Amino acid sequence: MSITKDQILEALAEMSVMEVVELVEAMEEKFGVSAAAAVVAGGAEGGAAAEEKTEFDVVLTNHGANKVAVIKALRGATGLGLKEAKGMAESAPVAVKEAISKEEAEALKADLEAAGAEVEIK
Repeated sequence: MSITKDQILEALAEMSVMEVVELVEAMEEKFGVSAAAAVVAGGAEGGAAAEEKTEFDVVLTNHGANKVAVIKALRGATGLGLKEAKGMAESAPVAVKEAISKEEAEALKADLEAAGAEVEIK
């Protein structure tokens, strides 16, 4: 007789937390595995998904030597007022725009770097 995954999950739902912990320990011992290793392996798979990002953040890491030009570029890119753009430039590292397309992020990075800023896309 074969037990289904749903039956196992139903049985687990009826167990106390301590019983589940003991079950996990018994499974680790019986099969020679570790739940922590499964989490690490899952993290490696998550890294592959990160390569397929569709949203990017543009981060100003340093305003560089020409702060005035960078402030102008920030104002143009964000619509901020002079005081807010100056505050942003002086607060580096700071996110200029978040969750934007790769093309928009690269264009913004190019504009800010042309003004003399140091910029990262994350």
